[in-house]
Amino acid sequence: MYLLILRRLMQEMMTSNIETIPGFTITKSWGVVSGSTVRAKHIGKDILAGLKNIIGGELKAYTELLMEARTEALGRMMMDASQRGANAVVNVRFATSSVAGGAAELFAYGTGVTIVEG
Repeated sequence: MYLLILRRLMQEMMTSNIETIPGFTITKSWGVVSGSTVRAKHIGKDILAGLKNIIGGELKAYTELLMEARTEALGRMMMDASQRGANAVVNVRFATSSVAGGAAELFAYGTGVTIVEG
């Protein structure tokens, strides 16, 4: 159920990395909304990534890890916005931090707003 709601929100809720959404007017601000996740890959992928680090090249396991984390954090931020009554999020930003070896937190935040066309 949660995944269905999240998928619908990600398709319907507008987001912007600037303070407006072109073609729309902000009628109400709901304040800062956020979502985060902490992700880690299993030890086998960590070992392979370590070897790749020695010879160079993209660490695909970590690229995949961060893509999954961005999607989850963004979805959770949209859920927070929706629960407050917002139908869009402006000034969207991402922050990352390492919380343990091979694990990273990805934090998404922005301003939840109500918008109308025009």
